[in-house]
Amino acid sequence: MTVPATSDPSGPGDEGAPGTDPAPGHAAPDQTAPGQTAPAGGSATKLGLTIDELAARAGVTVRTVRFYGTRGLLPPPLIGPRRVGRYGPEHLSRLALIEELQHHGMTLAAIERYLQQLPPDISAHDLAIHRALVASWTPDAAAETDRAALERRAGRALTEEDLDRLAAMDVLERTADPEVFRVDPAILHLGIRLLDVPIPLETVRAARAVVLDHSRTAARELSRLFRDEVWGPHRAGQPAPDLSAMRSLSAHMQPMVVQALVTAFQRSLREELRAGYGERDPAG
Repeated sequence: MTVPATSDPSGPGDEGAPGTDPAPGHAAPDQTAPGQTAPAGGSATKLGLTIDELAARAGVTVRTVRFYGTRGLLPPPLIGPRRVGRYGPEHLSRLALIEELQHHGMTLAAIERYLQQLPPDISAHDLAIHRALVASWTPDAAAETDRAALERRAGRALTEEDLDRLAAMDVLERTADPEVFRVDPAILHLGIRLLDVPIPLETVRAARAVVLDHSRTAARELSRLFRDEVWGPHRAGQPAPDLSAMRSLSAHMQPMVVQALVTAFQRSLREELRAGYGERDPAG
């Protein structure tokens, strides 16, 4: 089956979504705040995505994008030539975060409150980190999809090298059918973004090996620490360990551990970048 497009979320207590979409290629111009315009000239890629392109890349409908805009979940687009709204990476990352929050059963009202707590100028990069933290609590649920659906999400044709890179990042697995793949929806958005990063495939594989090795080591050491220093005293004097209580305690600690690991890694990476490239980070 293909990756399904997100349906219009108009559940109980929520406002209804706007009307049906116009015919493809005839989307009405998106409105934005006065004075917010895109630069004149340049390619469509430089200016950003149209609403149709944004919807295809995010795996949702145009109607859903407009609905989120009316609810304030998406910032207004820039206005390009012919008064056509243009969307950037931050819109795509925000849509991916909204989708992840919906997968966790959050209502639109709860998602609105979540997004309102984020800085107004949050970058696409930081939105992706938020999504990664949310996605870490989603059970593995790989789904089969075909090349056409993948290419709609990527916004371009995918070469065999592109597919190899996605496979190296564990974003997808090939099947017996060369046109059908098993895809991990939780990291598909990140994997597609990394396709445009000029890093050799072998470097991607080596980086993945480093991350897996250190992640397993950290998980092993934290588990040992939890077992010896936390669970050991807790179960002292009991005839047998209460496995259900141990799992419950582990589940309560897991979010804090993951956030601590992400924060520590970000700080360590910044320090390494400053040490290697001087006071200014090359990505900044």
